[in-house]
Amino acid sequence: MKGYYAQVAAQLRGAGFWLFAPGKGSHEKWTNGRIKLIVSRNCFSRHTANAIMCDAGLDHRF
Repeated sequence: MKGYYAQVAAQLRGAGFWLFAPGKGSHEKWTNGRIKLIVSRNCFSRHTANAIMCDAGLDHRF
């Protein structure tokens, strides 16, 4: 598996989030207008991907 970034991004877009700014290094800043998230483009850990889903308030788990 190449990592979870594409799956995380798809779930966030489906929940109304969008990329609003680049972050440092391989990170991106996402928002839905209320919640701001930092998402790593090098997300190889299922645990990190699930933590992002939890921070976004989504029930989806990998």
